[in-house]
Amino acid sequence: MVFTLFKAGWIDGEDAEEVINRYSDAEQYSYGLEAGRILRKIHSIPAPDAREDWESSFNRKMDYKIKKYAECPLKYDNGQESIDFIEANRHLLHSRPQTYQHGDYHIGNMMIDSGDKLNIIDFKRNDFGDPWGELNRIVWCAQAAPLFASGMVNGYFDNAVPLVFWKLLALYISSNTLSSLYWAIPFGEGEIKTMRNQAKEVLEWYDDMKNPMPSWYSMR
Repeated sequence: MVFTLFKAGWIDGEDAEEVINRYSDAEQYSYGLEAGRILRKIHSIPAPDAREDWESSFNRKMDYKIKKYAECPLKYDNGQESIDFIEANRHLLHSRPQTYQHGDYHIGNMMIDSGDKLNIIDFKRNDFGDPWGELNRIVWCAQAAPLFASGMVNGYFDNAVPLVFWKLLALYISSNTLSSLYWAIPFGEGEIKTMRNQAKEVLEWYDDMKNPMPSWYSMR
């Protein structure tokens, strides 16, 4: 199996999210490994030196999200658990590095072409930030194919995943979960329901934020 990181023009293939479950468990995991290795290559590009430190930048973003959630007329049943987790783990942002990021890295922005190669598409949100934070959209991967998501983490870390990564990932996912509800309101009841269901599933994965390692994860 091989992969393409950047490819101009037409890709003759199918959306990975739509076809991943046609593949065997071993193949799903293998594609996830490739996705993780590709992401590690993307993150090999350093951020410019003049950027604001990540701790200050992301704490400001989380403060804004908590404020907007508090003002939102809708609430999750257990939204406070995400807020409590954020407050207890802000310190993990200290001294985090910054690199180039794809900006929206998940299985919905990947394709499997006619030669069974994994292709990464849609770089229009590219930015710089904590490389580990880029994995926050793994929620979508885990919902589509848990083995793919597991492979992505293991491929990124070459099967040596540090515990602090899981804590940081849970922090980033908690932050995203809060903002998803008020973000969904302009798009109607269908999108609101999707975000409520996703928030419920996230809390189940993390045992109501008591366990930083999600239940979908497998070492294989």
